[in-house]
Amino acid sequence: MAELESIERSLRELVPADLYAALWVDPSAQSLSKVFDHLRTLQHVLIGYVPRDVSQRPPTRSQVRHRWHQGTLLFTDLAGFTPLFAANAAAGPAGAEALLTIINRYFAQMVELISKAGGNLLEFTGDAMLVQFRHEAYQSDGSAELLQAVYAGLRMQRAMANFANLETAQGPLSLQMRLGIHPGSFVAADIGTPMRRAHVLLGQTVLKAKQTEAAGTVGRVCLSQAGCDRLQTNPLLRLEPKTGGGSLVIDDLSAEILGEYDLTLNRRRAAGPVLFDRSVPGLMQEIEASLQTLEPLTSYLPRSVLQLLVNTAAARRIPPAFPTAAVAFVNLIGLPEAVNADYPDDTEGIVSCFSQAFALINGAVERRRGILQKVTYHSIGSDMLIHFGVLTPETDAPQRAAETLLDIRDLVSNLHAPTRHGQLMPLTCRMGLTYGQVFAAEIGEPRGRREFNVLGDTVNTAARLMGCATHDQILLDAATYQALAADSTYDCRFLGMLSLKGKAKPQEVYSLASRL
Repeated sequence: MAELESIERSLRELVPADLYAALWVDPSAQSLSKVFDHLRTLQHVLIGYVPRDVSQRPPTRSQVRHRWHQGTLLFTDLAGFTPLFAANAAAGPAGAEALLTIINRYFAQMVELISKAGGNLLEFTGDAMLVQFRHEAYQSDGSAELLQAVYAGLRMQRAMANFANLETAQGPLSLQMRLGIHPGSFVAADIGTPMRRAHVLLGQTVLKAKQTEAAGTVGRVCLSQAGCDRLQTNPLLRLEPKTGGGSLVIDDLSAEILGEYDLTLNRRRAAGPVLFDRSVPGLMQEIEASLQTLEPLTSYLPRSVLQLLVNTAAARRIPPAFPTAAVAFVNLIGLPEAVNADYPDDTEGIVSCFSQAFALINGAVERRRGILQKVTYHSIGSDMLIHFGVLTPETDAPQRAAETLLDIRDLVSNLHAPTRHGQLMPLTCRMGLTYGQVFAAEIGEPRGRREFNVLGDTVNTAARLMGCATHDQILLDAATYQALAADSTYDCRFLGMLSLKGKAKPQEVYSLASRL
């Protein structure tokens, strides 16, 4: 069938091997119907994996796009996940299922409140979330969506009462949440290549929003100083000033004011294709249309994760696990934060440079069978989460990770630097690498907004090591050093004992200097 040959390569990537083979052997209406049903299910899955802006308006095949926005950003971070991880990890698959049930119940409740308040969930960052409340043109100063974000944050903190005193094998444990809010201007960009893209936010507003959350208090809503200034005349809000700027919102609002009566339901589900003509020509036409819708969305996922989704689409579920993996964070120092609304002419060059870096880093990672999971956000700036050995556990994961990070350092040094304020911007990076057990699972709403992600202390420690690194430095934990020490290929140097956030005792820290 000539029509089938024209879409064969797309089917090869988006259809399970057994279904592909059955279709190729017997291209009948019955086989085509099974392919159509699979693609329709996969479309529902992929729409849940990308932000609303991407699913509603995907980029063209070769497009790298960016746009300035005004709005309010809300960051969350979960406290208490590490002991909950430890309490379930020893139980193997049963513990993974128990942990997934808890974490997805948390995300489902939070996502529902965010959606009803008109927020757009842009990113799961480990056990954290990034939410955008967009400034509408008719709102003169953006205070309406800022207040909307504050009310959503208060509702979310009240809902955390559902996650106190969770029963575990190690006794009752509780989850708590930090939440920070900051308004301002930022760039939303779709970067990368047609094979691999990322939807990212860039600018100082993003960094300030994350820092507001990091400086907050568990159980409270923290508002940046800019947010306080904008809402200071609001008679319904009382604020508790914090040392260093910003305030904690005092939650003394009545149920009538903060109740759900003012929430606006914001559904993001696009209707899937409905098939009426199940003749061979009709099925072929609908399959081709489905592929045109699917292919722009697939580029936002790592190829190995996409293949996992393709193979599990029928079950609509990826089983959780506790693999041992090498985890790295890569921060291009200052580059994502360099865009500035006062210097709009610099934006395109900075976005283009970040896009090129993302593409080249992803290529280096995939070459050694790793996964560039996503661009993520920390209080020192935007960075990239990379891991080796999560989907295919292998004992050489630390070696492949080390080789990749050394390559990344070299390629960053060779990037063409953009200009900022008329001056060339120096490009350097810092990285952290750890090796240990992680929680790998599809987190979020089981039938809604969700992502395959890795969580746990190994991930958190990699981020903290990255934050402690200097220009072009790669920091390792003791487990990674021990894995590399048996191989005389690497020059690793002991730097001493370092106190890291979340660790009761100072940790051994090493640097990966070079290949020998």
